[in-house]
Amino acid sequence: MEAESEPYVRLATLRRLHQSMADLNTARSLADTLQTVADGIVNGLDFELAAVNFVKPDGDLVVAAVAGSQGAEAMMAGRTGSRAAWERRLALGERWGELRFIPYTEAWVLTDDDVPQWHTAGPAPRYPDEWHPMDLLMAPMHSSDGELLGVISVDKPRNGRRPGAWGREALQMYAFQAGIAISNARLRANMQRALVRLEREQQALRASEESFRQAFEYAPSGMAITELGGDQHGRLVRTNDALCRLLGRPAAALRRYSFSDLVHPEDLTTLKRTSAEGGRAELRLARRDGSYLWVSLRNSVVADATEGPRLLLTHVEDIEERKRHELQLAHRASHDSLTGLPNSAELRARLSARLCDKPAPVPDAAHMGPGGAGGAVDGGFGPEGLGSGLGGGFGGGFGGGFGLDGFGPDGYRDCFGGVLPEPAGGYDHHVHTVPPVSDDPSEKGLAVLFCDLDGFKSINDRFGHHCGDAVLIEVARRLSSGVRDNDTVARLGGDEFVVLADGLCRGDAADLAVRLRNAIIPPIRVEGRAVRVGASFGISWAGCGMSAEEVLHSADQRMYVEKRSRSKAHRRAG
Repeated sequence: MEAESEPYVRLATLRRLHQSMADLNTARSLADTLQTVADGIVNGLDFELAAVNFVKPDGDLVVAAVAGSQGAEAMMAGRTGSRAAWERRLALGERWGELRFIPYTEAWVLTDDDVPQWHTAGPAPRYPDEWHPMDLLMAPMHSSDGELLGVISVDKPRNGRRPGAWGREALQMYAFQAGIAISNARLRANMQRALVRLEREQQALRASEESFRQAFEYAPSGMAITELGGDQHGRLVRTNDALCRLLGRPAAALRRYSFSDLVHPEDLTTLKRTSAEGGRAELRLARRDGSYLWVSLRNSVVADATEGPRLLLTHVEDIEERKRHELQLAHRASHDSLTGLPNSAELRARLSARLCDKPAPVPDAAHMGPGGAGGAVDGGFGPEGLGSGLGGGFGGGFGGGFGLDGFGPDGYRDCFGGVLPEPAGGYDHHVHTVPPVSDDPSEKGLAVLFCDLDGFKSINDRFGHHCGDAVLIEVARRLSSGVRDNDTVARLGGDEFVVLADGLCRGDAADLAVRLRNAIIPPIRVEGRAVRVGASFGISWAGCGMSAEEVLHSADQRMYVEKRSRSKAHRRAG
């Protein structure tokens, strides 16, 4: 600087410095700010050459801006110096306040480091403060919290001298303001990048929401969003058109319901378990017309990272047709294909469901009647009435037998209405199936009626199997018409049928056998001809401690006893 002692020179310099600092605040980007910093050195502080070395994210410094020399810019711009090399320079330099100065006499030790530079050798100074081309003057720039942002390197003062106190103060002040400007520019750049990223994320979110909306609304199968937790737990928040069509209800109406309002009562537990755990379930939902539709529900919990699960996304698929086929297959597996009655396997399953391995309580010998032990409680029935088997006792699977003549006051009569002392092991919760032991109408049990058709073989032989099949179908219809809705009529095989009738006393079972036999006897018209069959019945009583096979075998034996007790003339045949 020329004549630093002269006030007018300093005032002019101060004005240029003020303008350079004002220019720092007009830059629009970080790159513009760095270049403005370099230009301000040349325009406002009377240095012919300046470079701004900017700290990169990895810590090294890159030459981000050069001013005053196109050759220097071409040689240095974009080149990087390591952080270690720059720290070495700053540590080696003579402290001029915040500035660092390395005279040419010491700078030679830095010629081999990787910091980009344009210095050339020159003659020795002619006077003590003359600037030498190898002199290095650096002005570090820091953020408000002390972070190193970069280093300004200057060269070639216009007056050819090393800067004095005023020049040093001006450069130091400018570096301080440049640090503030760079911090602001970097903050603006980060904010701009964040805004761009936020806008992209919002665009992606809007695109994702639109994709979800279209996938939700136009999905071929039903979809619903329901509340999780709170007072509105389970309420349907949103449904698509496919679900509305599936249930025959408009979307506005569905928003007043939850799935628990629509599910079949028998499937409510399944729904609650699936809603709590997520996953899949098959259940029935009510349509607007009151019918129920089989659907498959697949639930996905939509979680909120801060507040926990909030919504449940449910996919509803119509499986009515598949369920119908499954039920048909199950029906075919458990029912006779000719008559539609339960088959032998289904009969045994239903009978076994009423029995357990543990016998019903047995009275001690002091309270047993004279009937004594015997086989299963059973009886035969024919045209002449009850067979003698009804008078027998029962035991076998029960672990003992007793007659029909009652119990003492402290016996096990509780099974039939009396008082029963508690066994040592306590009671279980199974309701035992217990046969009636007398003709008392109040004693009821599960009656098993074994029916065998008389004269059926001759119809098959004379008129063919198609005629025999028609007879079996009609007999099945007549048997089904003669029992209660909760009774079971099954085809055991061939011309054998079994009836399970619960809640009957001995007299009721005998009356039922009479009614069913009388229903079978009337002629059956097949292809213009009338054919007739008779029927023989054997009656046994199911009881816990017996197996289904034992009960059926007992009824079968009683049926054959009754059949042999009558002559062929008394058997009705076609």
